[in-house]
Amino acid sequence: MTRTALEFALVAMVAWGIWAVFAEFATRSLAPAVAMVVSYVAGIGVAVAYVLGQGHNPDLSTVGVGYAVAGGLFSGVGAISYYVALRKGATAVATTVTALYFVVAAVLGVVFLGESVSARDVAGIALAVGAVVLLST
Repeated sequence: MTRTALEFALVAMVAWGIWAVFAEFATRSLAPAVAMVVSYVAGIGVAVAYVLGQGHNPDLSTVGVGYAVAGGLFSGVGAISYYVALRKGATAVATTVTALYFVVAAVLGVVFLGESVSARDVAGIALAVGAVVLLST
């Protein structure tokens, strides 16, 4: 991983951690679906500003747009589920359990993308799953 990629990943980690807290606050006074929509509309504004700030026209290939739409549909299902989990349970548990999405992504990457995982990767995933079990019980 390049230094720039790691820096952006760390920013995402902190931003998503802060987002989780604000999402919890939002679900205290808004229905989960409404909180999610408002949150995502704000996020779309940030994304549009970022794309426009790049100074070039984005490539909108049909295949890429199709994958993006499919990803958006799954993201929407996940987001609604996450916001409902926040409303009905503890932020620490809901956020920690849903943060394990990377396990699903890792398995799908191996099965469908031909990616490989080392014994160290498997150990890391197992430790993360163990941490979630400990945090959620």
